[in-house]
Amino acid sequence: MGTEKTILSDSAMAIAKADMIEGMAKGMAVLESFDTQRQRLNATLAAERAGITRAAARRHLLTLAHLGYLETDGSYFWLSAKVLRFSGSYLASARLPRAIQPTLNRLAAQTQESFSAAVLDGDEIVIVGRSGYEWRNAATGGVRVLAYGLHLGARLPAHATSTGRVLLAAKTKGALSEWLKGRTLARLTTRTIIDLKQFRAVIDQVRADDYCLAVEEHELGVHALAVPLRNMQGKTVAALNVVASPQRLPVQEMLRDLLPLLLDAARELRPLL
Repeated sequence: MGTEKTILSDSAMAIAKADMIEGMAKGMAVLESFDTQRQRLNATLAAERAGITRAAARRHLLTLAHLGYLETDGSYFWLSAKVLRFSGSYLASARLPRAIQPTLNRLAAQTQESFSAAVLDGDEIVIVGRSGYEWRNAATGGVRVLAYGLHLGARLPAHATSTGRVLLAAKTKGALSEWLKGRTLARLTTRTIIDLKQFRAVIDQVRADDYCLAVEEHELGVHALAVPLRNMQGKTVAALNVVASPQRLPVQEMLRDLLPLLLDAARELRPLL
């Protein structure tokens, strides 16, 4: 029994190979094949993305459609609204989103900026909390809009975001090297760092500073400042950030006025995480 092989994926628990349900793992791989780049898949595309045979992909697609998690026109498949049950249940029941939401709301009301919290999931960060505060310009009546895609459940590339870099800096140097191994960093704007050596140096600096400022690397016209959220054991469980326009809130003002607020909030949240 002690010699049984175990399987361990990123941010997952170890499991004995005998306890692994391969069919379920393949079905989840097919479901995870859908993303913003590939919103509609046929059996061939799903097989390529999930790393399984076309016949197996077809069966999983049909089963997921039968269960209501996919919709189909007979050839192509796409996600249905039923998949939101998972994220909705997580946001309603998980401890982390519930613990941080009052702080996010308070920070937003205090500063009239946009705050969010995120966790790392493989190559991406996932937003698990965001400020629900909205404000209008008294002169125009317009609602201020900042970074694209900052909604609950949104997934953004870790390498180009302040939260992603904070969470990557929490890894050991060996774990970071494993994460970077064979990786190509996508250029999202003209300012995105894609050189691996330069990126590693950035993460080292984030680790030393214990915060990260990312300027227009994920989206032009938006910069973001993030700090780690740690529990009482010192483990980084999430990242807290604020986004703003460089034209309205220059870098030095952001660091001077908002970094202390983020650090204070992180300290206040620590006993709750």
